[in-house]
Order: sequence, then structure tokens, then C-alpha cells
Amino acid sequence: MEKGYSDKAYRWNRENYSRRRRFVDIWSFVLTFLFKLWRYNKSWSYPGGVTEAKKTARRKAQAVWIRNTLLDLGPTFIKVGQLFSTRSDIFPVEYVEELSKLQDRVPAFSYEQVEAIIEQEMGKKIPDLFQSFEPIPLAAASLGQVHKATLHSGEAVVVKVQRPGLKKLFEIDLQILKGIARYFQNHPDWGRGRDWMGIYEECCRILWEEIDYLNEGRNADTFRRNFRDIEWVKVPRVYWRYTSSRVVTLEYLPGIKISQYEAIEAAGLDRKEIARHGAEAYLHQLLNNGFFHADPHPGNIAVSPMGALIFYDFGMMGRIKSNIREGLMETLFGIASKDGDRVVKSLINLGALAPVEDMGPVRRSVQYMLDNFMDKPFENQSVAAISDDLYEIAYNQPFRFPATFTFVMRAFSTLEGVGKGLDPEFNFMEVAKPYAMQFMTDMNGTEGNSFLNELSRQAVQVSSTALGLPRRLEDTLEKLERGDVRLRVRSLETERLLRRQTNVQLGMTYAVIVSGFTLSAAILLLKDYVWLAALAGLIAAAVSWLLIRLLMRLDRYDRMY
Repeated sequence: MEKGYSDKAYRWNRENYSRRRRFVDIWSFVLTFLFKLWRYNKSWSYPGGVTEAKKTARRKAQAVWIRNTLLDLGPTFIKVGQLFSTRSDIFPVEYVEELSKLQDRVPAFSYEQVEAIIEQEMGKKIPDLFQSFEPIPLAAASLGQVHKATLHSGEAVVVKVQRPGLKKLFEIDLQILKGIARYFQNHPDWGRGRDWMGIYEECCRILWEEIDYLNEGRNADTFRRNFRDIEWVKVPRVYWRYTSSRVVTLEYLPGIKISQYEAIEAAGLDRKEIARHGAEAYLHQLLNNGFFHADPHPGNIAVSPMGALIFYDFGMMGRIKSNIREGLMETLFGIASKDGDRVVKSLINLGALAPVEDMGPVRRSVQYMLDNFMDKPFENQSVAAISDDLYEIAYNQPFRFPATFTFVMRAFSTLEGVGKGLDPEFNFMEVAKPYAMQFMTDMNGTEGNSFLNELSRQAVQVSSTALGLPRRLEDTLEKLERGDVRLRVRSLETERLLRRQTNVQLGMTYAVIVSGFTLSAAILLLKDYVWLAALAGLIAAAVSWLLIRLLMRLDRYDRMY
């Protein structure tokens, strides 16, 4: 376990929780976070003056603080943080990156509690169920811990036991989170254009699914069936006789952690082949099955002594519905042709982009992205670089990347990083190219007539656009009649002159105040009212400092324009 986690006693690591204490802890975090956000935009809070580098450093420091505080708050917030790491449309890229690193390795709970939970769930004591059962867990996480055991039939298994009191903790925390979501929904700035209550409902659904071990067992069975014909992928079998909603028993498949590169090399395994198999396994999940592992970090993937990939932990899985593949195809064609309008329309149809009145800035952002991405061959692209740029563009724009999309991008980035660790020459996009070509071919018939299909598709699109033109004109006229269409004209020169005039008037006001208080201080000093004179002098000095700042700003504006 990571150093620093195992030695710390968390208040939530118990079976009985205080609702009042949880309320204080959670709201203290939220209010502190809001104070940090308020202070972030205050120039006086930056020693030596505000710069972009200082603001970036503060965002990174805040992101680290958020990650550590979520860990302190316990399982609910660890999982919520991991889910928020997929919401690049809400949080800056520094927050997204830090939350994606959120690890939930925490202190284990006692063997006596494990015995009690298994007996309660299975109706039998551990010796009646298992020939042997190791009291020290192989791993402990926020939701549960894993023990190695042996069945009476001699088969080696691992038993995953849910943390005691977890459901009660979820009920308390989610009730408090509902109030927080309602607060943000009604906030004049944070609530605008964001569905916080919808995000809350989505978090609730995912959290309750993840702590249902019966659901995890079904996911493992489905995942295992999808790879039954691929020899170089191994998935542990579920032992349903020893499985319940809080206990799941799986086949014991030991292996070398995929990020332990030296150990893989020492075992005599081909690192390049393993890197390629990791990418191919994930592409198979996405394009052939539509059912994929949503959290493929190095701790959930191992390599067997024979070089096969072993997947663990099936609590968080993603699904790609078949009806969105056509939309993805439209997006791919738009990207390939550098057509920003086409990409924007396809993203709106996919629900990844919320339509707004003025789509110009969004369209320009997408076009800028396409112009910068497509200047290199497809196989030379980097998934991590693409996802970082997507997150940067999505923030504070009407993009609403679904969780599925961001799970896929994060998985691609993780696998690309692991692949480069195994093989420095590894390129995920190069492995993906034949799969993407096959996917495009399957969507458009044989490779020979794909051009004709695309040409006919564009002809249909042009004809439908032409037929819909009268209706669009009618809609525009109706908006003009209702006053929904507004024309806004900006004159930069006029705005500059108005700003200067306002600052000059403010400077005159400051000068009058300085003169008045200076004169008052002189008179009071002559009358031997020293303290009052000093106070008036301090006020005059403070206003003089404001006046000097204003004059410097005016001088800077004059140089700029």
C-alpha cells in the first residue's frame, strides 16, 4: 500500500457513523473550497503581483488539496472524485488530472469483521466454506478488501469482502451531497448552464451499482465470455455459490503487475507484444463488444507467467450503445475532412455538445483543434496530447462529454502510458489505425465503395439541407418577430475612450479626497490633535496609493493602444 495511507486512522473507518460529524466535515470542505475559489481571482492574494504562472501553480496546489481531502472524507468522496475526473467540462484540466490520480488504498479492517460479514451473507462460518482463508488481505481499498482462500475442492480463490457499514455511510453522505448539489444548482455563477442535480443522480446510480457485488459478478462473467476465443486474455471465473451482494469469490489468477516492467523483463516475456496486446484488448472491448473496463489502471491489469493479460475488478464498466456508432462515424468523417461544422453537428447529435445561441466560439475552437491535430499522420498522434487539448477546449464551453467518452479517453491515455513504459517505441494510434479502418469499412460497406457511399451520403445531406432551407428561413423570421434574435455591435475604440474617461473621473475623485484629508491632517496637527491628524494622514496615503495605481494603469493603456 502507498506510504502514508496505511498508518493513518480515518474517522470514517468504523461501522457506526455520526451524521452530525459527517455534515460538519463535508460542509467544511465545501466552504473551504469556495473560499479558495473566491481568493483565486483576487489579485491582492498573490505576493508580488498576479501572473499566469502563479495562477497555474495555485490551481495545481488546490487540485492536490482536493485529492487529499477527498481521501480523508472516505469512500463516497473517493468515488465521487474519480467520477468528477471525467467531467472536463466542469473543472480545469489541473483538477481533472489530479482527480484521475486519486487512489483509494486505505487501511484494512479487522479479520473479525470479515468473519462476521461472511457469516452474515453466506449463512455459514469461514471454516465451513473454505479449506483455508488467509486473515491478512492481499489488498485493501475504500469499498472493500481481498483475501486469498482455498475451497474444500482444492481450488485457489480470492474473496472480496465489502467494508462494514458502507451502505449506511453512503446513505448519510449522499443525503448531504444532495443538499450541496442543490446549493450549486441555485448558485448564480456555478449553476448557470450546469445540471448539478443530474450529476448527483448519475453519481448515485454509479455508486450503488459499484457496491453491489452481484452486479460485479455479472460484469465479470460477461467480460469473460467476450474474451473466450482469445487465448492471450484471462478473466477470473466467478464462484456464485460463494457470492452475495457484499461478498464475491473469484478464481485466483496471480500475475505480474503490468507496470512492473523490470519484473516482466526478468520473467523472459516480450514487452513489445504485451504493450500491443494491451491496446488490442481494449479496442476489442470497444469496437467489437461495446462493453469495456472503465478503470483499466495498472493495478487492475497483470501479466501471467505465459504472457497473457489478466483483468481484475469489474465494479466499474462502460457500455457503448449500438445506436451511437453512426454518430461516432459522422464525427470521424468530420475530423478526417477537417470540417468543424460537421464535427459540431455530430457532437450535438451525440449529446456531447449543448447547443447555445452563439455557436461561433465553439465552432472556432473545434476548427482550431482540427487544424492543429491533423497536421501529422494519424499514427503519429498521441492520445494523451489529444485528450489534454480536448479537456482544455471543453472547460467553460458548452461541451458535455458523457462519462462513457471520458472513461474511454482516460483508458486510452493510461494504456498509452503503460505501453510506452513497456516499449519506448509503442504508439497507441498506430495499433488503433487498422481497427479504425475496419470500423469505418464495416460502417460503410466494403473498402472499395466507401468513397461512393460517402459521396452519396453527402448528396443526401445537401438535398435534405436544401429542402429544409424554407423552414429555417421561416424560423429565423419568427425569431425576429418575437425579438429572440438580437444584434450586438461593439466598437473597441469607443469602449477604450469610455474606459479612459471613467478612469480619469475616478482619478479626479481620488485627488479631491487626498487633498481634503491632507488639508484636514494639517489643520488637526496645528490644533494639537495628533492622533486624528495621523488617521487623516493614513487615509490620504492609502487613497494616494490607489491614485498612483490608477495613473500607472492609464499609462499602460496608452502604451497598449
